[in-house]
Amino acid sequence: MTAAPRHCTIVPPFVLDRLAEQGHEAARRSLALDTLHRESRLATLLPTAAPAHELSRTIGDARHTRRLPGRTVRAEGGPASTDVTVNRAYDGLGATFALFEEVYGRHSIDGAWLPLDATVHYGRDYDNAFWDGSRMVFGDGDGVIFVDFTSCLDVIGHELAHGVTQYTAGLDYQGQSGALNESLSDVFGSLVKQYALGQSAEQADWLIGAGLLAPGVHGVALRSMKDPGTAYDDERLGKDPQPAHMDDYVDTVQDNGGVHINSGIPNHAFYLVATALRGPAWECAGQVWYDTVTTGGLAHDADFTAFARATVAAARRRFDETAANTVTAAWSEVGISTG
Repeated sequence: MTAAPRHCTIVPPFVLDRLAEQGHEAARRSLALDTLHRESRLATLLPTAAPAHELSRTIGDARHTRRLPGRTVRAEGGPASTDVTVNRAYDGLGATFALFEEVYGRHSIDGAWLPLDATVHYGRDYDNAFWDGSRMVFGDGDGVIFVDFTSCLDVIGHELAHGVTQYTAGLDYQGQSGALNESLSDVFGSLVKQYALGQSAEQADWLIGAGLLAPGVHGVALRSMKDPGTAYDDERLGKDPQPAHMDDYVDTVQDNGGVHINSGIPNHAFYLVATALRGPAWECAGQVWYDTVTTGGLAHDADFTAFARATVAAARRRFDETAANTVTAAWSEVGISTG
């Protein structure tokens, strides 16, 4: 059964809150839109047409309005657009489909050939991108803090991966289960980029949203899986608040209990597993995480410990005791016992 779709954004609300408090008008408008989306469940109806049993992409252009899906400007197999934003969205949907189909044998994000739809040029200076339960929606950024949200392949992969979680484990978007939901999207968003670039775990930058921050912003990305808490340190954005260890877990009522903050802990565990196992991260570490979210028997409110134990079991089933021990050691390094 599919979990209820949610409005999931790449830029955390606490980042936009801080910018809005400083008088940043685009952030204020973006925050208001995100709040409206969450309250109204902007688009919760999933496609009812028979699946095509192949990759099917449609890109709409909102033309700086808030009307979805917008005018269709590129469909599957059609010619490239003169608009680079349209083409990046189209290619990013294809790259995400490729990872799940070619590596994990998953037919689109629902496993049943769900068409991949996206809308670009949403709103004016909209500082976010989101998955609404049925489609990707991209803002153009304001050019001051954020640039065009189609510019980062891992952002596209991240948001679509929320759909994978929606159709599988259905993790609650609150507290530790919500942080796991966010972490899974970071994991698979990073793997989409690594797979497209043919990078090994050692070659990857392990950054989420590298290139998304506008020139003049002191930072390299939204998050770092390799070194949580170091992605940015900017007068306007503040300092990246992500912890890498349970000793620094952030108890908060904001951001659905810190889902974008505490995701740094399972993110770092995945990075440790991937680099310890070496080679392409999608082959071993990614397979373990994929098995866990799809067949690991997770409860919808699973916490970090439950998820960690499920990954150890998945590593043992898929590979061997050596792989399971590597996963166990990584979780221990971030302060989570699987015993």
